[in-house]
Amino acid sequence: QADLVESGGGGVQAGGSLRLSCAASKFRYSSNCMGWFRQGEVREAVAAMHIGGTSTYYADSVKGRFTISQDTAKYTIYLQMNSLKPEDTATYYCASGPSRSDGSCYTRSWEYTSWGQGTQVTVSS
Repeated sequence: QADLVESGGGGVQAGGSLRLSCAASKFRYSSNCMGWFRQGEVREAVAAMHIGGTSTYYADSVKGRFTISQDTAKYTIYLQMNSLKPEDTATYYCASGPSRSDGSCYTRSWEYTSWGQGTQVTVSS
């Protein structure tokens, strides 16, 4: 069984909403940070959060539109995506990894140690 399993992707019109879920194994959920990335020319961080903590990160392009959250009882994180734009179209990946010493999360893909298989999000204009 995979350590991280994403779901919730699909097609939506611009302005619409989707919620992505990432179900983690207990081991991977114990990592300090979990985040959402999307693949374009590079794999960029969209949002990340410290598990069990309050530290969060959002890319400037999604601030005010996307919200990352966690359900510790289900070992699951979510990405609520509202006001979607065509430029949000991408494959979205869930990842887990360590945090910085101050408790904040890294934002570069190579600093994350475990990845899900990805889920496609397509936003049509």
